[in-house]
Amino acid sequence: MDKILLIDDETDVLYAFRRIFDSPETEITTATSGEEGIERFPQVRPDLVIMDIRMGGMTGLQTLEKIRKIDARTPVIMMTAYGTTKTVIEAMKLGAYDYLLKPFDVPKLQQLVYSALKASRDMRQSVSLEQLEDPADDELGIVGRSEAMQKVFKLVGQLATSQATALITGESGTGKEIVARAIYQNSRRAKNPYLAINCAAIPENLLESELFGHEKGAFTGANAIRVGKFEQCNQGTIFLDEIGDMALQTQTRILRVLQNGTFERVGSNNSVEVDVRVIAATNKDLEEAVAEKEFREDLFYRLNVVRIHLPPLRERQEDIRLLVSYFLKKFSTVHGTPCKSISGDALAALEHYHWPGNVRELENVIQRSLVVTKGDAILIGDLPHEVFGDSLSASSVSTPNGTQSRDDSGPSSNLGPVSDSTVNIQALASTLFTWAKNDSDLKVLPAVERELVRCALQETKGNQLKAAAMLGITRATLRKRVEKFKIKQTLDIN
Repeated sequence: MDKILLIDDETDVLYAFRRIFDSPETEITTATSGEEGIERFPQVRPDLVIMDIRMGGMTGLQTLEKIRKIDARTPVIMMTAYGTTKTVIEAMKLGAYDYLLKPFDVPKLQQLVYSALKASRDMRQSVSLEQLEDPADDELGIVGRSEAMQKVFKLVGQLATSQATALITGESGTGKEIVARAIYQNSRRAKNPYLAINCAAIPENLLESELFGHEKGAFTGANAIRVGKFEQCNQGTIFLDEIGDMALQTQTRILRVLQNGTFERVGSNNSVEVDVRVIAATNKDLEEAVAEKEFREDLFYRLNVVRIHLPPLRERQEDIRLLVSYFLKKFSTVHGTPCKSISGDALAALEHYHWPGNVRELENVIQRSLVVTKGDAILIGDLPHEVFGDSLSASSVSTPNGTQSRDDSGPSSNLGPVSDSTVNIQALASTLFTWAKNDSDLKVLPAVERELVRCALQETKGNQLKAAAMLGITRATLRKRVEKFKIKQTLDIN
């Protein structure tokens, strides 16, 4: 739940905010003065503070200074009905996240609040750099025991103790933003602001204004002065994601910040001095971009002080089991449900899939499978077809008459051989799908499920615990299947 502390001496404003952010996911605490706000701050421990600049007693700027001394990581949005340049600049110098002009534009207000809450989560979300000691461990952002990931952990640890600029490379979905946050959280700037900017998500003509701010009247639509992310992040860390997509003109301004620690707002000739650590990331080959004159060579060398390369998931398959365990527990916690398990054949399919979307794709597959599964464990049929279909096509299968055939209906996996048991399961599945194509009345999953339950009970002489273990389900689920399929209990299945 997001916690917002609202400090304003106007009851109408307090009422309006409660109406706008009336949601079970948001808790709003109010205070009518700066003094009361300071008193409530340690009790509430808010994720965001929204505060008027002009109040009776302690002013908003004085309150802002005190809040920043208590916890500089809490974003503070200032409100004003006056919007004088001097007041706004002073608020930003003191570390305000942004400011609002009264009366509010509700959609812009909501967008700003949600952006500030995300920044707050980024600064506080725990990231562990330790390898997974136990599948039940919590709060792990970077999971892996592979040699490639151990190199990543070491570099992150070394970077955390320095102020050096870092460049994180790797395919989309490998976890570059998590690594950037890990560097920040383990650095000497961990108590100061952290802001993440996706350079590819902001239109080219707006990115300079977003990063460096602008003066009133600098361009059409610039109705008020705006302080950019670099200024907001003074003394902190800024993460420039997808920097390879940045225009050359903006690259030049980034280079100057790295060289001199200064820049000008758009439309201004006055230099602004900042102390910001830059961490950049890209999924592009910057050396190739430099050769093609699409990326400044001098900026590349400024960014490439220490490089961390994140390997794609297909190159660290030994970490898939750990990641699956982590995501199962993560979604159990998020949804407040008992933690489910995964069957052996489903796990084998995940381990032999080529994962073009990397760790992000694996996370989405686990979440989707938990939604569609009807039992206590994710079965291979609960996985998206492209995952288990890729596994099925990876090896030769046997037809009912014993001849060898190749199922070329899906993409081939080149991730190495699978176990004999997996090959046999693939052969069975291929045969069943072939029969289903020729018999429209055959519903593969119900038919197979009923026969598996019946055979498991027969194989274990009616021992439900052993049968359930063999099937990869719980005893309660087994009993439900017996009732569902009306299996005659001629055996002893107490």
